[in-house]
Amino acid sequence: MPKLVLIDLDHTLIERRIPVAASTAEFCAARGLGEDAARRVADALKLRTCPQTFTALRESTGLPGSTDELWADYVATLGAAAVHRPETLTGLDRLRAAGWTVGILSNGVTDVQRAKIDRVGLQHHVDAVCISEEAGARKPDPEIFRIAAARCGLPLTPDTWMVGNNPATDITGAAAAGIRSLWISAGRPWTAPHPAPDHRTDDVAAAAEHLLALG
Repeated sequence: MPKLVLIDLDHTLIERRIPVAASTAEFCAARGLGEDAARRVADALKLRTCPQTFTALRESTGLPGSTDELWADYVATLGAAAVHRPETLTGLDRLRAAGWTVGILSNGVTDVQRAKIDRVGLQHHVDAVCISEEAGARKPDPEIFRIAAARCGLPLTPDTWMVGNNPATDITGAAAAGIRSLWISAGRPWTAPHPAPDHRTDDVAAAAEHLLALG
């Protein structure tokens, strides 16, 4: 029987070198914006991270450059902050070598999430990527789990696993989709008022060990 695991991106496969707010402040400082203008940029991007936001910000804050240039530079800034543990990639490779199909399933803006994936080279260690903006659905909606499985070339079955750090989206979503879940706890206790995961580990490397032990 085919073995499929879907894995969350942020705070599961990758972490951030600096927070989004700090990346945004760095982006604004590099363009000579004052504190007030930088705050307005951060507030606007928090509400909606997309190229159109920069169209409005160029007029209200005097951000230099075209909308396309600003968006590309901002995406690159966010992508550059992504970091990962070497053992994470090793775990992915071991799963695939053992016959598992591995997909990334992430909520977020496509350009930003792809920039993070490219930054750490994750695309070379998985079989498919599914991001909510391009899929037209978000975790915990069961539909995005079905879309992600289809992109991996497999059906979603009760033996499919979802690995992630977010109880509300990853674990609750897996339960709604009728699949198994593995919570990346990072040492935290489970206190969420959601269905408990089928298993929990500290990180992706340990999650891979658990899945490999299933045979």
